[in-house]
Amino acid sequence: MKYDFSKVVDRSENHSAKYDERAKKFGTDDVIPLWIADMDFRTAQPITDALTARAQEGIWGYTARPDSYFKAICDWKKRRNNWDIDPALMSFSLGVVQSISAVVKLFTPEGGSVLIQTPVYSEFYDMVEAWNRKVVENRFVENDGQWSVDWEDFEKKLDEVDLFLLCNPHNPLGIVWTPEELRRMAELCIKHNVVLFSDEIHSDLIFHGKKHTSTASLSPEIAQHVITGISGTKTFNLAGLQASAVVFPDAHTKQVFDHFWQCMDIHRNNAFSLTAMETAFNEGEDWLEQLLPYISDNFDFVVDYCKKHIPEIKTYAPDATYLMWLDCRELGLSNDALRDFMIHKAKLGLNEGCSFGRSLNGYMRLNAACPRCILEKAMKQLEEAVNSL
Repeated sequence: MKYDFSKVVDRSENHSAKYDERAKKFGTDDVIPLWIADMDFRTAQPITDALTARAQEGIWGYTARPDSYFKAICDWKKRRNNWDIDPALMSFSLGVVQSISAVVKLFTPEGGSVLIQTPVYSEFYDMVEAWNRKVVENRFVENDGQWSVDWEDFEKKLDEVDLFLLCNPHNPLGIVWTPEELRRMAELCIKHNVVLFSDEIHSDLIFHGKKHTSTASLSPEIAQHVITGISGTKTFNLAGLQASAVVFPDAHTKQVFDHFWQCMDIHRNNAFSLTAMETAFNEGEDWLEQLLPYISDNFDFVVDYCKKHIPEIKTYAPDATYLMWLDCRELGLSNDALRDFMIHKAKLGLNEGCSFGRSLNGYMRLNAACPRCILEKAMKQLEEAVNSL
């Protein structure tokens, strides 16, 4: 079927965190919310139909997970990323962030250290520090809007840490790592005996002819040292259903992870996430193929608008995710002043760049997964605010 992503959906009645938590996040409801990473688009119709049928059954008791659930994920990953996954090495998890939290606790020593590459998704900081581990940063090098790995620093830092959290593809920079870059990172982790967790939640949101490479698919040897977090929640806008999968290098690592969750009696899907995830991976591909060009056009719109009307703000069309990185340094504002400017002058709810890298100044993250008319209004407001400075 033909999907219309330009249609504005009223989310005021569905308890959306993106909208309902504006006052909590920004101190006001009077902002266009372009922050938390979900989309303002209805999901694929086959998923809606399957959930409607499940709701009409009227009984949602404890839910068994059939073999077809993991098979749907494996078939998807083989078809989309050419990655053969052994379903015997897969586990259910509530989400990729929850998986990261468990991996930090289970596979690093008390008081140990975890390497992250900044700027990066802020929960990488949070999940490390929640378990009293030390964050070690390998800061990306920025050159005229292009970000790259400082390889000398990366290897040096591996000597200090127990675990490396890789964002593949990268949030918020939208980098699609090449096989060569991934191989280099993985082989250095093996050399320094560091566990590698590859967060691949954005792996289906790829643009500009790029291809996602799953880190564990590089070679059998690398696969023996990588834990991978995957999910359809970002791909199909299902984050509220809380479901993901983890792929392990061996049965023992999987057993340690599973035991941790079983001790809290968390090991089943809820009735609706089971149905939604399996349907998404089996029947959602047509929706995704229509979504990707729409988001890509949104990127181009924002880039073009900034170049023509707000040259003080620099951005680019990312190769992955639906999140854009805004360089606002030419505005000459401190992080606190920039936050205040975006909220009270531009009336936009964005993510602060300093939450992705604590030494950063002057950046913002914008969620472009919304109807074009919302972005048009947001950019006009931003232009007017910048002109008023």
